[in-house]
Amino acid sequence: MSNIFPKSANKLPLQIIVYLVVLSGILTAGATYYMTPKYTRVGYAPVQPVPYSHALHAGQLGIDCRYCHSNVETSGVANLPTAQTCMNCHNQVKKDSPLLAVVRHSFETGESVPWVKIHQTPDYVYFNHAIHVNRGVSCWECHGQINEMEVVAHDKPLSMGFCLDCHRDPAPHLRPRDQVTNLDWRPANATEARTQGDKFVHDWNIKPPQSCSGCHR
Repeated sequence: MSNIFPKSANKLPLQIIVYLVVLSGILTAGATYYMTPKYTRVGYAPVQPVPYSHALHAGQLGIDCRYCHSNVETSGVANLPTAQTCMNCHNQVKKDSPLLAVVRHSFETGESVPWVKIHQTPDYVYFNHAIHVNRGVSCWECHGQINEMEVVAHDKPLSMGFCLDCHRDPAPHLRPRDQVTNLDWRPANATEARTQGDKFVHDWNIKPPQSCSGCHR
């Protein structure tokens, strides 16, 4: 047998064990880092430095999503509002409220409000908000009924399967562009959603990528 296998083969079992240990460590670290509420778990709702109610602002007061997230139609990132945006109203409304102390401090000093990010795709995923919004994909599709949330929570899984389901059949997830930020809008029924969606897919030449390179760039 010694003439069949080289002496280096004696190290093979040890090499296999080391390889498996390293691979297990990488998989464990990856799962620990990426499979957290920030990425996949519905219900993640961290405490924010300012108790901002979307139910009040977007729901009761009817403020359009784009007033605060002003770049969502032109940028890959849905920007958070600056303190100046908040102070446009709150220099008159509840201007001395202690709940807004962090906002006033940000406005006076230029320091950013330390918001805790809720919806965050992993570093290896490319997602462009403008592309989706301009193709009739509503905020509701990924973020849920935010205009009814006192505290914003991670409402949809945002997993690869979740995204691919839409990319493979986008029609039911599309709506008129002027209704994208109207989170209460719904088609009358499934038939209308399909008929209307198929028309949008054709008219707007919607062809979502399904290959790996579409999202992993």
